[in-house]
Amino acid sequence: MFFDAQFWPFLIAITLLTLSPGVDTLLVIRNTTRGGLRDGVLTSLAICSGLFVHAAVSALGISVILLQSAHAFSALKLIGAAYLIWLGVQSLASARRGTPLPIAGCEVERQAVSRWVPLREGFLSNVLNPKTVVFYMAFLPQFIAPGDPALAKSLWLAGVHFLIANLWQIGIAVMLGKAGQWLARRAVSRTLDGATGVVMIAFGLKLALSQRPV
Repeated sequence: MFFDAQFWPFLIAITLLTLSPGVDTLLVIRNTTRGGLRDGVLTSLAICSGLFVHAAVSALGISVILLQSAHAFSALKLIGAAYLIWLGVQSLASARRGTPLPIAGCEVERQAVSRWVPLREGFLSNVLNPKTVVFYMAFLPQFIAPGDPALAKSLWLAGVHFLIANLWQIGIAVMLGKAGQWLARRAVSRTLDGATGVVMIAFGLKLALSQRPV
């Protein structure tokens, strides 16, 4: 059931989609820049944990209710957009402060961030994204045969997505964490934070102003 003929097309498609840059990648970059490799890894794990929520929602049919209820979908869309904009504002504030990325061997001052902060930010940014609800609702059923248990198969496919997305996003965090003295420069950190903040706010505004779910 799990490694059937539908699995390999799904694996190829989800890998290509994962490599496309988006909000998840930006958030991993933002949090790695803010708190180092630990924050980047925790953010990625939290983001990808949200995939299981979307898979269960899709399998149980709650997505259909959201899609058929304009008010419910609009509310979810605005909440998600507001959260993205808030994250973007936080990045711009970090850019204004100019706190450099903590690199091993470099003497820098930074504000300690609880491990729950990147976990919360990553999970909420995924769960509150209505486009992910729509994506899973439209995408996963194409790879589930009529006789398959929908919930178990959806969670399995989400697990595959979880592994691929984490490999990609944690890889990005590791590369950022090993960039050395260059990323320890205050000007570079401010530029990364500023650019990430602007793009995340743009994503949020685009989501809030969009008239269609996808």
